[in-house]
Amino acid sequence: MPDKPSKNEEEYFARREAELLRQQRETAQRAAIERERHSHFMKCPKCGFDLITGEWHGVQIDQCTHCHGIWFDAGEAETLLKHPEPNVIGRVFRAVMRGVAGTKASDS
Repeated sequence: MPDKPSKNEEEYFARREAELLRQQRETAQRAAIERERHSHFMKCPKCGFDLITGEWHGVQIDQCTHCHGIWFDAGEAETLLKHPEPNVIGRVFRAVMRGVAGTKASDS
């Protein structure tokens, strides 16, 4: 006749199983959050197409391959505005438009 587990053993295994289930749920939740974040990484907030990145005076500029929207990360636009060169924002936009349209916009 098999021995019946004691009440302490039952509690121990019940707690252990609950802890393992909690850890599995947390792992699954973290993985789901990471998958969701990755599905939006470098995607245009307007239309959802891919963004390409270019650099101008050390500032990363993200541009949509579809709608040609221009996106700055936190602080990047302010960095360009504080640039010592006058009209740097205008030069950035002209350079971006040259890349988008393939035209020869003036850079002055």
